[in-house]
Amino acid sequence: MATSEAVLQVIGGSQRSLFGSDHSFRKFGSSHICRSFIRYRKKRVPKYVNFLNCSNTSYRAIKVDPFLKTRQPVHGNIAQSYLRSANCKCQRADSVSSTASENGTGTWFVDNDQSFDAVHGNTPSVLQFETVEELKVGEEDFQSNGNLPPNGSVQDALNKIAENSIEDEAWELLRESMVYYCGSPVGTIAAHDPTSSNVGVLNYDQVFIRDFVPSGIAFLLKGEYEIVRNFILHTLQLQSWEKTMDCHSPGQGLMPASFKVRTVPLDGDDSATEEVLDPDFGEAAIGRVAPVDSGLWWIILLRAYGKSSGDLSVQERIDVQTGIKMILRLCLADGFDMFPTLLVTDGSCMIDRRMGIHGHPLEIQALFHSALLCAREMLAPEDGSADLIRALNNRLVALSFHIREYYWIDMKKLNEIYRYKTEEYSYDAVNKFNIYPDQISPWLVEWMPNKGGYLIGNLQPAHMDFRFFSLGNLWSIVCSLTTDDQSHAILDLVEAKWADLVADMPFKICYPALEGQEWQIITGCDPKNTPWSYHNGGAWPTLLWQLAVASIKMNRPEIAAKAVEVAEKRISRDKWPEYYDTKKARFVGKQARLFQTWSIAGYLVAKLLLANPSAAKILITQEDSELLNAFSCAVSSNPRRKRGPKSSQKTYIV
Repeated sequence: MATSEAVLQVIGGSQRSLFGSDHSFRKFGSSHICRSFIRYRKKRVPKYVNFLNCSNTSYRAIKVDPFLKTRQPVHGNIAQSYLRSANCKCQRADSVSSTASENGTGTWFVDNDQSFDAVHGNTPSVLQFETVEELKVGEEDFQSNGNLPPNGSVQDALNKIAENSIEDEAWELLRESMVYYCGSPVGTIAAHDPTSSNVGVLNYDQVFIRDFVPSGIAFLLKGEYEIVRNFILHTLQLQSWEKTMDCHSPGQGLMPASFKVRTVPLDGDDSATEEVLDPDFGEAAIGRVAPVDSGLWWIILLRAYGKSSGDLSVQERIDVQTGIKMILRLCLADGFDMFPTLLVTDGSCMIDRRMGIHGHPLEIQALFHSALLCAREMLAPEDGSADLIRALNNRLVALSFHIREYYWIDMKKLNEIYRYKTEEYSYDAVNKFNIYPDQISPWLVEWMPNKGGYLIGNLQPAHMDFRFFSLGNLWSIVCSLTTDDQSHAILDLVEAKWADLVADMPFKICYPALEGQEWQIITGCDPKNTPWSYHNGGAWPTLLWQLAVASIKMNRPEIAAKAVEVAEKRISRDKWPEYYDTKKARFVGKQARLFQTWSIAGYLVAKLLLANPSAAKILITQEDSELLNAFSCAVSSNPRRKRGPKSSQKTYIV
C-alpha cells in the first residue's frame, strides 16, 4: 500500500489537492484510493480517467470499456448513470460489463462477454497497454532505488490517458445516441443536449441521413455492422413516401432528410401500440426544402458497408438495386439545365438555410460524382442496367471535365479571369459564362496564396461564387473529382490559410462570411446565419473526418492529425457543440446544440482513420482507366473548338 500511495504522490505532484477533494476519493477511502477515478485537470479540462489497480484485489470500475453498449457517463460535472434515447419504446441496451484486474503476476483478466479484437482496436481497458507499462516502469524504478520517475515520462503517460479519455467519452456519447426500432438499432439522433428543452421541437431528436454517415463510418471502422445494415435497409423503405407538401409528392427515388421512430396505437385497439418510421422529406423542415444529398450519402454509405464488412449480399438485394437505380434516374433525368452538374435549390444540403448556393453548388457536385462512381461499382450487370450505366459513364466524364476546367481557381486562373473579355458570342468563346472581372473581390486578391488553389463554390451564367466551401473541396479530393495536382493544391491552401480555416477549432464550413448588405440580401437577414456563425463562416468539428480522409488519400495525414490535436484542446470541455462562432472559432455557437452526434462521430472517425490509414479505402473512389481515357480525349480535343449547331451524337456542353 505504501508503494501505491507513493506512485499516486508522484503522479499527483502539485495537484494533490484535486485528488483529495474529488468525491470518488472521499467515497472509497484510502484503502481504495488507487482503484477509483482520478479527476485529472489539464488546461482546465475535467477528465475522469481510470487508474491502475495497485493491489491484487479485482475491482469492477464504474466507467467500463468504451466499446460496450451501456456505460456510466461522466462529462462536465455530471457523474450519474443515464442513457440517451429517441423516444423509442423498443429501445434496448444490453448491459455488458468488463472487469480488468491485475494479479500478482501481472496478468490481465477480461470478462468472457467482452471480446478482444486486436484488428479493430477493441481493448479491455481505458488505458492503452503501453501507457500502463509506462506507469509500471516508473513504479518499479521507485521501488528499486527510491528515485522518482522522470517527469517527462509521467507527463507523457498522463497526456495519453487524457487523450484516451476524450475518445472514451466520445464513444460513450455516440452509443447513447443510438435509436432502436423494434429492438434493433437503426441510427443515431442528431443531438441530445440535456441542458436544452427544445431539442425535439427543432427535430434534433430525429435520425438524419447525412448526420448518420460519420456515425455509421465510426461503427464500421469498429467492426460493428448491424446498425449500419439496419439503417440502410430501413431508410430504403422510406423512398417515394406518400406524404405530400401542398399537394405535391416527392420525386420517385428521393430519400428523406430524416426520420423518427414513433409509437402509435394499433387501429381498433387503443390498448396496443406499434412502432412506425415517420420520415421527413422537407415538408416539415425549416424552409420546406427537399434534401438533394440524402440519396447520394446513402449510396456512399452502402458501398462503405460492403467494403468494410465484406457482406455484398445487401447491395446485391433486388430492393437495394432498385433503390440505387431510382436515385440515379432522379439525378440523371433530363431537364432544362444544360450543364452536367446537378441543379439544386438553396438549402438542399448540409448548408440547409438560405446562403446563396442555389444553382450548382460544389458540395452537391462532389457528392454526385462520388455517388455515381459508387453506384457504378455496385450495380449488377444486367440488360436493364445497360442504358443507365451508359448514361452514368457519360455524365461522369462530362462532370469531371466541367468541374476541373471551370470551377478551379488559383493565381494563374485568377489572372485569366481578371483579363476576361465579356459579351463574347461564338462557339469558341473563352469567357463561356460571361463572367465580369469586377466580380473578383478584394478579399480574394489578398487571400489567394501563391502556392495552392481550390474549387469555387458555384458557377452560373455571369456569376462565380469565389467562396471556399470546405466539404465540397475535401470530398472532391476523396472521390477523385479533382486531379492529383489539384488535390495537393487544395491541401497546400489549407496549410497556407490554417489561421483562417482551422484557427482555434477546425473546420470552417466556408470562407469568408457574408457581411453587411451582402449578408442582408443573400441570407434575408437570417439571425442564425450572422457573420462567422452557423453556415455563414462557422466552424464545424464534424468536418474533421472529411479532412482526415482527404489527407490520408494524398498521403499527407499530418494535416488532419494537426487539426485533431487542435480540436482535442477544447471540444470535450465545450461539451461537443454543433458549431463554433467568430472568425477564429473562439466561442461556442450561440445557438449551437451541445452533444451534437456528428461532431462526436466526426472526431472519432478522424482518430480511427489516423490510427489505421488503410481503412480509408472504404470511402475513397478512384478513376478507372476507362473513364480516365475518356476524360483525356475530352481534354485533348480543344474544348473551345468551333461547333456547328447540329450534331448527330448526343453530347454534354462542357
